Amino acid sequence: MNPGIIDKLIDRLDKLEPEEIQRIVLKIVQEKGFLEKVFEVLREGIIVTGARDSIHYINQAACDFFGLDPKKAIRGKVSDLFPGIEWSEVTGTGGSVNRDLVVRYPELRYLNFYIAPLASQDAGLPDNELLVGYVIILRDNTRNRERQMKEIESEKIEAVKSLAAGVAHEIGNPLNSLNIHLQVVERKVKKQVDPAVATDLLESLEIARNEIKRLDFIVEKFLNAVRPSRPNPQTIDLNDLIKDALNFIGPEVADRRIAVTLELGEELPLLHVDQDQMKQVFYNLIRNSCQAMGTSGELTIRTGHTDENVFITFADNGPGIPADQVSRVFEPYYTTKKTGSGLGLLIVHRIVHDHGGEVEFKSREGTGTEVTVFLPRAEKLRRFLPARSEPQVIDV
Repeated sequence: MNPGIIDKLIDRLDKLEPEEIQRIVLKIVQEKGFLEKVFEVLREGIIVTGARDSIHYINQAACDFFGLDPKKAIRGKVSDLFPGIEWSEVTGTGGSVNRDLVVRYPELRYLNFYIAPLASQDAGLPDNELLVGYVIILRDNTRNRERQMKEIESEKIEAVKSLAAGVAHEIGNPLNSLNIHLQVVERKVKKQVDPAVATDLLESLEIARNEIKRLDFIVEKFLNAVRPSRPNPQTIDLNDLIKDALNFIGPEVADRRIAVTLELGEELPLLHVDQDQMKQVFYNLIRNSCQAMGTSGELTIRTGHTDENVFITFADNGPGIPADQVSRVFEPYYTTKKTGSGLGLLIVHRIVHDHGGEVEFKSREGTGTEVTVFLPRAEKLRRFLPARSEPQVIDV
């Protein structure tokens, strides 16, 4: 429709026959409907407002961004859609405005909105433009933002890998030296110490040697988890694997006086996983719970299955963490503990992800934390784990 047709229609209204008025109005309605249909198929959100902030038109895409009912949104206030942004300051510039916006309901979105004024020339004053409203164009940049975040996360993980290699090397050398010196001490004790005293000393030496082996095992598994190797999948019983992990970390659990309750599902489907890597997952999660509770806490480990997955839940009654920190628990170096490295859950997430699974983290401050690992059942998991002859592509 040509610009100014409404003004011309009003000027000639008293000279037109009713049939002609009806024809023109019908044309206006048809063209308005056509433009609305065009706006409705756009992926960008379109909002048209009045001179102040009342909404005169909003398309479906914009309603989806904000979780609005289109009928209820009309005549609402556009300023209510932009929390933390002063509408008067944005429109007070008199020109176009381009800004970013984070929307958290009905889902987290990163939007970019462009605002341009709509002006109309006064019939009596052709050079004087009157502000009649604004048009707002909204673009969803969530995918671009997520892609950028993944790139940043990948860079962080590469940094973690380099650090892990250095730390493992620096720890490994002293452990080897300690083991050698313990062997020397053991020989001297056997040759030079009274047998009655030597028995106790040899027992202490054996305990120290076993602890060195345990530390060496932890360092090796930590390095393999941060710098993942190709999984060597075996068909295993998940309940047996959990018991093995508990036996391994048993001394630490007992020392902290943590009560562990096992609620292991019966007739659990077998899993096709890398046994050592999955033990590392369970070890990290049990240790995290124990450290969070301190002493005299309660840890419940549950297993079960659905048609798609086998799941393992670790639920503790520790202090929990604030809601605003839950989303960061899988970030490298992020930790809520004073002495934590911030790498434990990162390792868990990477191993489970490489096995085609997911990790769910729930925590409530003052109540406790619940971490659930979901792993595809054996018959579904094979598509995630390549054959031994195939190279593995690790998605970081």
